[in-house]
Amino acid sequence: QVQLVQSGGGWVQAGGSLRLSCAASNTLFSFAAMGWYRQAPGKQRELVARITSAGSPNYADSVKGRFTISRDNAKNTVYLQMNNLKPEDTAVYYCNLAGTIWGQGTQVTVSS
Repeated sequence: QVQLVQSGGGWVQAGGSLRLSCAASNTLFSFAAMGWYRQAPGKQRELVARITSAGSPNYADSVKGRFTISRDNAKNTVYLQMNNLKPEDTAVYYCNLAGTIWGQGTQVTVSS
């Protein structure tokens, strides 16, 4: 069973940056697509960014040009670099492996 452990996140003022990390416990990571999702209070969980096993990314329209997803298969880790953060980015962020396994979630709060 693969486990995902997230780190990063926290509080930042609007316009600031944060980086999230998600480390997998199993080398099967390198064969899996990885995603970052977020869930704001009272809203459904939504896809933020996704990266294929080959490293091809795609993004939600709301974060294009501000967020960058990347992966390091040697470290079994996926990252989400978040720049120019906005208050509407405030949410709990979750990493996901192959659409099935979830990280524990990490809070990102952006103040105006």
